[in-house]
Amino acid sequence: MAFEREPDLEKPKKLPPLKVPAPDGVLPYVGARNPMTRSNSAHRIADTFATPATGDVPQIYFFESEGEYAVSLEAILAPDLYGLEVQLPAFRYPWKHNKKGYRDHFFDLRLTFKDGFRRAVYIKNARALQSSRVQEEIEAIFSSMPEDFADDAIVVNTDDYSRAYRDNLRRMRYVRQLHAPDHDLLVEQTARSCNYWFLEQLVRQVPLPPAKAWQAALRLISRGVLEANRDAVINLHSHVWLAA
Repeated sequence: MAFEREPDLEKPKKLPPLKVPAPDGVLPYVGARNPMTRSNSAHRIADTFATPATGDVPQIYFFESEGEYAVSLEAILAPDLYGLEVQLPAFRYPWKHNKKGYRDHFFDLRLTFKDGFRRAVYIKNARALQSSRVQEEIEAIFSSMPEDFADDAIVVNTDDYSRAYRDNLRRMRYVRQLHAPDHDLLVEQTARSCNYWFLEQLVRQVPLPPAKAWQAALRLISRGVLEANRDAVINLHSHVWLAA
């Protein structure tokens, strides 16, 4: 049977990055580049975070991937974080593998801590990090980083953030927004004075409604007061223990 050949489809034009306007009470995105381009493979994310650096006013942040977002969520949960910046202004580094002999690099994140220490974060998945070309590029970027850009720079492997780990970070971020310091203190006092193995056993001994006790326990896990396996979904059947 003969088949009629389909005409070649015209390649769609590349569309500009999406722009997310800041609603009332939210600071606009301030990154040096907008990563919110359309993609069939990468998962772009826009979210708002409030930090001491923004006066605890929510600000819009754009993330190029789930990995960048997960690293940022974990940073936001750190009690000593002061400010988060994404898509930093570019600086030039030597690169012999193209005609120009250089490239411009936009660091994914920069974290500023309450003591003033600033850390630049380079984020890639494990497959990319195994490449000798990528390792060469990281060395060139880190050695060319301006002295006033950050106090140090680290590489983060996004494969260290499993699906369950990322989901746990989202839940922790949600319950951290439900401020209830009295509940947190009550759960911590109970955790330090009774016996338990599973989170359900701890929740049953807290003189609070179970849902409130569960939320407080998850906040304590997010702060490192309680420990749990973050690579498994944290629920009432999770093993929990006091941090050392």
